[in-house]
Amino acid sequence: MGWIGVDLDGTLSLYPNNSKELIGPPIERMVLRVKHWITKGITVKICTARAAKSSHYNERDRAIEMKAIEDWCLLHIGVVLPITNEKDYQMMELWDDRAVQVIPNTGKRADGNL
Repeated sequence: MGWIGVDLDGTLSLYPNNSKELIGPPIERMVLRVKHWITKGITVKICTARAAKSSHYNERDRAIEMKAIEDWCLLHIGVVLPITNEKDYQMMELWDDRAVQVIPNTGKRADGNL
């Protein structure tokens, strides 16, 4: 069974307003959509660059970020969703504020823009 990836910042939550917030408030339309998918038995994962192991994060900072995402999910969605920065062949969709959809095998944007 496949899964749906949902970006965190700007898609599922608002970008944080200040440096004290690790994660912004929920975007209700997306939270409701995620809850609906979950009730239908669809696996939903948070797909975020925050989960990446990179030179920008040490493991302690990354662990703090992951815990904040888990707590946020529990508070606003009611369950802790899996968190990843990777897609695989089981991913059916990706909901992201930065993505541009391309028509498969053409290189053409799906929205008709160049």
